[in-house]
Amino acid sequence: MPWPPASELLAPLAPWFDQVRRDLPWRAADLDAPHPDPYAVLVSEVMLQQTQVATVVPYFERWMARFPTATALAAAPDDAIHKAWEGLGYYRRARFLKAAATSVAAHDWPGDLDGLAALPGLGPYTAAAVGAIAFQWPTPALDGNAFRVLARLLALEGDPKPHAAALRAWLAPGLTVHGPSRLTQALMELGATHCTPAPECAACPLAAACAAHRADRTGEIPPPRTRPRPREVALWLLAVEAEGHVLLQTPSGKGLLAGLWRWPTADPENHPADCALPRDLMAWPGWTQVYTHRREAVRPLHVTLPTRFQVQDGLRWVPRAKLAVLPMGRRDQRLRSLLGLPGGTPLMEGPDPADLVAALTRDAGPGT
Repeated sequence: MPWPPASELLAPLAPWFDQVRRDLPWRAADLDAPHPDPYAVLVSEVMLQQTQVATVVPYFERWMARFPTATALAAAPDDAIHKAWEGLGYYRRARFLKAAATSVAAHDWPGDLDGLAALPGLGPYTAAAVGAIAFQWPTPALDGNAFRVLARLLALEGDPKPHAAALRAWLAPGLTVHGPSRLTQALMELGATHCTPAPECAACPLAAACAAHRADRTGEIPPPRTRPRPREVALWLLAVEAEGHVLLQTPSGKGLLAGLWRWPTADPENHPADCALPRDLMAWPGWTQVYTHRREAVRPLHVTLPTRFQVQDGLRWVPRAKLAVLPMGRRDQRLRSLLGLPGGTPLMEGPDPADLVAALTRDAGPGT
């Protein structure tokens, strides 16, 4: 590798981090010793996957109060775990975290990086981050922030990820010299606060050594990522209520919203816009729900029926009084909140509500 040694190039990073590091609830005071609570490191790193620090902090604090140890998390029911994760997104992380905690509770912590990487939900980055921060192993952790910092520092052309193996080999001696926990978190901190997509080079401790900064190329290194355009979807979100119960889709074992309870949905294209609606249907203004891969034009509806009817597999009548404790995604939480607010009532008369709702729930899919 033609790069200067990491121990020399990254030397300004360690003292800079000691001066500016943020006070985060999972961050140990002593960065030269193994972390006193590796489980806290695991929880924080899984939560921080694709989620910003400011969002994670209150979730982390509530989570640790509710599930303070790997053993406590391993014993917790799935609904309680998903409820504690509610609103954080990417819910499979919660299930992976429980599975990893279950393994740790049963077999203790693995003794090397391969063992950590074998835990559920711990990819190469998370395993390396836990190894460095929790156990002081010189295991280089490369997330988006670290890739961006190193790509600019070393003037890597194109996507830096194909250089991952070479970067890890280059970075490991630097971790040994400056401390695995300190340098790993310093790289993350620099990428999150200064070496952002629009960098603040004047405040960067590595600016003098940064090849992209010297060449005035920080705007093009690394190249911006292109994302596919989200798919546009229109749907009706249905709160169907009868005899003090509401109709919900039971949690799925896979998919973006696996583990969450959801309202049934229906495709408006299967039901013309001018179709008759029952008199006791309530409606509220819709909204656009944005996911990574799709944008939903949501119209929330509430239908009250005199009696419950037989439902297909995947749907269940749930006591309305229990609704507040069930874990739901943001879209479904929003309709749950609307149920206590006045809505608009269409003036049209229509067919028997049970017939309409039965038709809608027949084509209600599994959702996002």
